[in-house]
Amino acid sequence: MSGAAPATPLDSYREIWRRKAVLRALYDDYYLRIIKLLKPGRTLELGAGSGHLRTYSANSVLTDIQPAPWLDAAADAQALPFRDACFDNIVLLDVLHHVENPTSFFAEAARVLKPGGRIVMLEPAITPLSGLFYRYLHPEPVNMSQDPFAEVAANPKRDPYDANQAIPTLLFRHRRAEFDQHFPNFHLALVRNLSLFAYPLSGGFRRWSLVPAFVVRPLLLIEDVLLILLGRFMAFRLLVMLERR
Repeated sequence: MSGAAPATPLDSYREIWRRKAVLRALYDDYYLRIIKLLKPGRTLELGAGSGHLRTYSANSVLTDIQPAPWLDAAADAQALPFRDACFDNIVLLDVLHHVENPTSFFAEAARVLKPGGRIVMLEPAITPLSGLFYRYLHPEPVNMSQDPFAEVAANPKRDPYDANQAIPTLLFRHRRAEFDQHFPNFHLALVRNLSLFAYPLSGGFRRWSLVPAFVVRPLLLIEDVLLILLGRFMAFRLLVMLERR
């Protein structure tokens, strides 16, 4: 007698999303910020995980490195199974820092985006305070010495959830001038600090939280004011928008 299929990480994330109201409240803010930056048209989400972008943007194609019933396709960000110039936007939420070769992703993104298309992503920000959190209280590593522009040999045995949380900060903060040189197809139009208190207190996709859902919105309103002064010292997130030249 065959048993039930084993749960995948995507199943676990979807179950945590269903049970955790504080997580939904936090990501509601993230998605609303993301869709404000999208162009009208067709949007590809990479690393869609538990699959919620379509709630906010109906004309979306949801993909992840692993298949799931609620997603439209399985897709590797470094070898996208889509034709040239078929999307107006690409969305990544906590995905870029998992990509083995960011240069391969940006080449593929340039291929599948229409001229003037956008990449909008929300990623970890490594600041003096958040860096402590990510290094010591988060399971994914932070390696600030990695060269984000270096091509590495593809490892077929690599766990797709392997990561370096420093990659977005290296690309869009510390080595921003080099980004233009390496990726002339893209204009880095926006890099904005986000998240001071609500995100670390929520516990993210872990099962615990130090705050109830009803305080998320007031906390986020306070953060928007304080980010001007505190963002570079303690922001936990980067909101980034690239435009296809």
